[in-house]
Amino acid sequence: MTDPSADPDVTTAADGLVGGPAAPADPASGFLPGADAGVPPGPDDLALPVAGRALLTRPDGSLARVGDLPAKTSWVPLGTLDGIRAWGAEVARTDDGHWRSWRALAAELPEPHATLAGRALAVLTWRRTHRWCGACRAELADVPGETARRCPDCDLYVPVALSAAVLAAITRPGPAGRPEELLLVRHSSGPTGLWALVAGFLEAGESLEAAVHREVAEEVGLTLGSVAYFGSQPWAMSGPGTLLAGFTATVADPTAEPVVDGKELVQARWFPLDALPAQLPPAYSISRWLIDAVAAAGRR
Repeated sequence: MTDPSADPDVTTAADGLVGGPAAPADPASGFLPGADAGVPPGPDDLALPVAGRALLTRPDGSLARVGDLPAKTSWVPLGTLDGIRAWGAEVARTDDGHWRSWRALAAELPEPHATLAGRALAVLTWRRTHRWCGACRAELADVPGETARRCPDCDLYVPVALSAAVLAAITRPGPAGRPEELLLVRHSSGPTGLWALVAGFLEAGESLEAAVHREVAEEVGLTLGSVAYFGSQPWAMSGPGTLLAGFTATVADPTAEPVVDGKELVQARWFPLDALPAQLPPAYSISRWLIDAVAAAGRR
C-alpha cells in the first residue's frame, strides 16, 4: 500500500523530530478527545468548521473561535486543547473563507492542533456517512457523551470508525552487528518522488505485528527478525479515521536484497544511515519520526 504517512512536500534529512510526540503530563495540556455536549459552546471556544476535506481557519491560519461563526451553527463536541473546549461543525464552503487542507495545517501548526484538526475531519465525515442504520435503515441517534450512534429500532451500536495501518523502518546490520542501512521504497502512486517506508492497512483478524511481517513479505520479499513497536499517529492524509502504528524491524538475512512487487512499489533500496536521500516524508509524519530515530541511533 502507498505509504499512508507520505506527502508531496519534500524535506531534508536534517529536519524533523526524533520520535513521536509524547502524551501530555498535565491532563489539562495538549489535546484530549471528548464528546460531552452537556454545556453549550461559548464564543471563545475553539471552532473547526469542516467542508468536505477542508477546514476553515482565521486569515492568519490560526484556529477559529465559536464566536466567529453564525449563531445558528450546529456544533459537535471534539474535546479540549490546553483546557479550552473545541467544537466541530459541517458547513457550506464559501469563496471568501480561509480554507486549509489538513496537510497545510499539520505543516504549520503545533502538533496538538494538527491532531485536533484531524479529529474534526474524522468525526464530521463519520457523522455525514453514518446517518442511517446499515441493518434496518432507521435513522441513527447520537449516544450522549460518546462519539457513537445507536439505532432506535434494532439497537445497532455504531462507534466512530477507525482504520489502522502499519509502517516499518527496516534496518540491516553491518559486520559489527549494528544497524548500518535503512530500507526505503518508492511507490507507484501518490507522492512518487519520495523515499518512504513499507506500509499497509491491517486485515481483519490480524495483529499489528503480523501485518508488518505480511506487508514486508508482499511488497519487498523480505523476512524480518525482530519487530518492535515505536509509536502511533492519527493521520488525516489517508482519509478521516486512519491511525498509523510505526515499528522498527531488523531484516532476518543481512545479505538479502529487496524485490519490489511491481504493483505498489517501483523501487526499494538499502541506504546507509549516514547518507539518506533528501526526498523524505514530511517532518510532521510518523514515517519521518521513524526514519530520524533510526538514523540518530545509528550515529551513537
